[in-house]
Amino acid sequence: MTYYIGISVDQMTQEGQVDFTAIKHILTLFIGVLIITVLSQWILQRLSNRLAYRSVAVLRKDAFTHLNKLPLRYYDQTAHGDIVSRFTNDMDNISSASAAVFNQVFSGVTIVVIALVFMLYLSPMLTLVVLISTPIIFLVSWLVARASQQDFISQQRIIGQVSGFITEMIGNQKTVKAFQRELINQSEFETMNQELYVKGQKAQFSSALTNPLSRFVDHLAYLAVGCVGGLLVLNGSTTVTIGIISSFTIYASQFTKPFIEISGITVQIQTAFAGLRRTQELLNQPIEQADSVDASVLSHPRGEIEFRDVSFGYNPGQTLISDFSLKVAPGQMIAIVGQTGAGKSTLINLLMRFYDVDKGAILVDGIDIRHITRDSLRQSFGMVLQDTWLFGSSLRENLRYGRQSATDEDIYKALKAVYMYDFVKRLPDKLETQIGAQALKISEGQRQLLTIARTMISEPSMLILDEATSAVDTLTEQKIQQAFMSMMTGHTSFIIAHRLSTIKNADKILVLNQGQIVEIGSHDELMKKQGYYFKLQQAQFAQ
Repeated sequence: MTYYIGISVDQMTQEGQVDFTAIKHILTLFIGVLIITVLSQWILQRLSNRLAYRSVAVLRKDAFTHLNKLPLRYYDQTAHGDIVSRFTNDMDNISSASAAVFNQVFSGVTIVVIALVFMLYLSPMLTLVVLISTPIIFLVSWLVARASQQDFISQQRIIGQVSGFITEMIGNQKTVKAFQRELINQSEFETMNQELYVKGQKAQFSSALTNPLSRFVDHLAYLAVGCVGGLLVLNGSTTVTIGIISSFTIYASQFTKPFIEISGITVQIQTAFAGLRRTQELLNQPIEQADSVDASVLSHPRGEIEFRDVSFGYNPGQTLISDFSLKVAPGQMIAIVGQTGAGKSTLINLLMRFYDVDKGAILVDGIDIRHITRDSLRQSFGMVLQDTWLFGSSLRENLRYGRQSATDEDIYKALKAVYMYDFVKRLPDKLETQIGAQALKISEGQRQLLTIARTMISEPSMLILDEATSAVDTLTEQKIQQAFMSMMTGHTSFIIAHRLSTIKNADKILVLNQGQIVEIGSHDELMKKQGYYFKLQQAQFAQ
């Protein structure tokens, strides 16, 4: 319709000489085109939003799938809040910018092509003036984007740090208040927040220059079009009229408008690129080494386990366990004790293949666990950890987490064994009771009892108990030990315990110190030796 604007201008040559019939016809066309434009923009908006958010949904899905394949080492070395920030802040920035860009691209390409064709038709000379200014707009945008991109990357990195800090502080408010760390934490937060403010302000300021600079170049192009067109008219050009100049000025505006609008969302685009880069960093993290081609499925294991000359360190050059050897017969109960950092939990991490040994081998039923599929190996063990984890859902869903086929009868049997049956029965919704941040609040001891019940329900072939009753009172612990003893009968089991009274019935007690077995034997045998284990007993029970 821009072409007809020029024609309508030429219908008004002078006073008293106006072709109202032609203008009326042009106005009718305007109304029709306006309706079509509104409908097409609505459809375009829907399509671009769908494409943008669907693309980000696929990216988020791929990122989460990749996250599930990463080794435990990545989670141990990366702040959890920073990982969450990549899925929230970064992904949201990508989706918002994608929607804006897709919307601009679809409509912008159409406008640019149509405007270029009509400009060439109206005046190749004036078209050349506009085309000269366009690369300058691109150059300005590229230079500003290049200068500010690093600031946006730093901004997103700091946002991840702030997110991780806040996540830790909110999740541990009891500890914060108990140690009166509020003011210190406030100071640390303000330091990070100030750094975010400086980086963010610098990134926003430099990127915000793109749009006004682009508009300045664009307005210079308008002036050039007006000057060149006016000179052509004054020189008696038969191909350029006042109406053509009017149409051409609008076409020039339409031609550069998509580039100007893109420069107006430069901040969004650069924030999205920074988020995309952080997401790509996550996707580029090496996944857990795949199972070997000849890996076999461990089914119905007898429970014979051997550590053969095992050496391991979490960091290169820092060996925590060296030349460790141990043989465990099927059905034996092995207790592992020692000072903090002696390597107790590390042995469990190696047994479950959360980490692979640096040297030596670990065998289950005579098979190197590196030749056993991870899923079948881990499915053979039931784990009860000191750090409890229950997700926001019903009690039934939490307790059936390890065995979806478990019946309510199986669940109540396990609840009775851990002395939680009466508690659950008193709840109005019984097993349908929702637990979590926004639902039923339960104590840490109750959470630990529920995780013990969950392991019992899963009916594992072998057991690992890592400080499984640390949050339970002594009387309840003694009762639960009976349930454990019943559950562990005929099952190879490993118990890590600081309360030495809970491991007296173990077949073997391993006493570790700096990754080495310093003593091994039954409780009575070790007490008679009056060695390291005897000293631990004396220290624990001395009053």
